[in-house]
Amino acid sequence: MMKTMMPNRNSRLFLALVAVDVLLLLLVILFFDIKALYSTQIAYLTATTVMIASLLSYKRMVTARVVHNIITTDDSKDVIDRLEDPYDLYSEDIPQDEEKAFAEVLKEEKQKLKENRRSIFQTIKDTKAALSVYRLGAYGLLILGFMYLNRQGLLDIPSYIFSLALPFIVLVSVLLTEKQTATQ
Repeated sequence: MMKTMMPNRNSRLFLALVAVDVLLLLLVILFFDIKALYSTQIAYLTATTVMIASLLSYKRMVTARVVHNIITTDDSKDVIDRLEDPYDLYSEDIPQDEEKAFAEVLKEEKQKLKENRRSIFQTIKDTKAALSVYRLGAYGLLILGFMYLNRQGLLDIPSYIFSLALPFIVLVSVLLTEKQTATQ
């Protein structure tokens, strides 16, 4: 069921992005000048590549975690307990010893923190999605596009910023409408 749903979602997202870009292109050609045209198209296309690269890198990261059975959340506590007692100070499972000295308790807590410390390798492994080649390349295109527009005198800031936000709005709206249709 999930395999058949994914291409459907991707195709709907792609069609929505292309439709919005064509509509944006027509509106800018009809009502604005060439500076706005260049700014909107470069901003829209680079923001779209950033969004797609982010989705691909997170998909790869989640798939790798599923394959290697890596679970990063602790589901033993409910959400309210995690918010009210994040350090598990008032847990009923842990016996409360009133006679322990403060220095002894402090030493035990420092030892627990040292045991839970993550290594550099684990941290790098978890940041693979943020540092993926896809995302870095897409952000590089975004920066190069902005620099090109600025150097050539074609940068129109309001249309550029509007066009940067547009692909993310399209993504959220497509996903929300899909969620609404799935729950009905």
